[in-house]
Amino acid sequence: MTIERRGLRGLADWLREDVVAGFLLIAGAAVALVWANSPAGAGYEALRGFTFGPAGLHLDLSVQAWASDALLAVFFFVVGNELKQEFVHGELRNPRRAVLPIVAALAGMAVPAAIYTAVNLHRPEALHGWGIPMATDIAFAVAILAVIGRYLPPALRTFLLTLAIVDDLGAIVVIAVFYTDHVSFAPLLGAAALLGVFGYLQRGRGLAARLNASALPNWAVYLPLAAAIWALLHASGVHATIAGVAMGLLMRTVPLDGETQSPSHAVEHIIRPWSNAVVLPVFALMSAGVVFTGFDTILADSAAVGVILGLVFGKLIGILGGSWLTTRLTAAELSPSLHWIDIAGMALLAGIGFTVSLLITELSFTDLQMVEDAKSGVIIASLLATALSAVVLGIRSAHYRRHGLPVREPERGTGTPD
Repeated sequence: MTIERRGLRGLADWLREDVVAGFLLIAGAAVALVWANSPAGAGYEALRGFTFGPAGLHLDLSVQAWASDALLAVFFFVVGNELKQEFVHGELRNPRRAVLPIVAALAGMAVPAAIYTAVNLHRPEALHGWGIPMATDIAFAVAILAVIGRYLPPALRTFLLTLAIVDDLGAIVVIAVFYTDHVSFAPLLGAAALLGVFGYLQRGRGLAARLNASALPNWAVYLPLAAAIWALLHASGVHATIAGVAMGLLMRTVPLDGETQSPSHAVEHIIRPWSNAVVLPVFALMSAGVVFTGFDTILADSAAVGVILGLVFGKLIGILGGSWLTTRLTAAELSPSLHWIDIAGMALLAGIGFTVSLLITELSFTDLQMVEDAKSGVIIASLLATALSAVVLGIRSAHYRRHGLPVREPERGTGTPD
């Protein structure tokens, strides 16, 4: 192996690290915020508003849309693929543990929406923004968890991944039902059919075996298929990142005869460095550039206050409370490697809302000042959630670094969170 090849392999391995991805994403977000609020802010808006793509396919999208809808679908594929591995081989094989983050995600959506609604009951024109604080930004949350919690139990990351995927799927349903005038079912059915083909190619031994044995490389089949699935979902009006999740969850995680590794692990090995080094930083750069209107203006707007309280406190109450009640009322259990204080820190981290929250903000209001105030509320809430979770999870990470990962007995019956 040449020195150059060893160097490239070392770089790829380095880029696969979650911590590296976290720092690159945070750097992209910081540049976006500074750039958008600087005298050069008009140039930033011009860049992310620049449109390109085939207009005949209704894909003449802005740079910001390509980053948040298309590029981010690659990241969602990686996450969905990793989640599939956990369901088949990892922590989520146990249904009693798998159900907990799912319930936590649902409670973590309902409580922030209720808090926002309560804050804005006196203001009918602001009530339509109840969906804004429901969504957790999985890209930022996972990346920041990697930076501040290097010694935390792996089960906490799996919990967050599962919760955030369910959260995003729920938010997409909310957008489709309450914030979209029309969903086109023909392209939606077309995407579902192609997803069936994708799944069959993963598992159907006949056609899949002939494909693997042919001279045609796999990417020449899967890349056009993935692009078609994404384009059809985008045309349907459904947030197209769901294409990445769906394909990731359909990946085969068990190798067949003659394979040295499963397609799931092989594709992840190839794509993850590109996702971490290109997808996440570009997404952050194009999505995080919100112009602050001034704290006095923001805090005087009940829509912004509702967003902040919903994301910071609503997520904490919903996720922690929903999880704990579920373990008390059902057979669901918390992973023995985790404690409730870990879930509290992760619940604070789930208060980070960017892409979907900002999208729902734009769909909620016609008053431009309310839009700007609510967007600023999303950024303030995300910064607060990051700071508070950094304190809790930083302390827990230091604890695990000193004492290792002692396994506790699963809790049963009544009691209080430790």
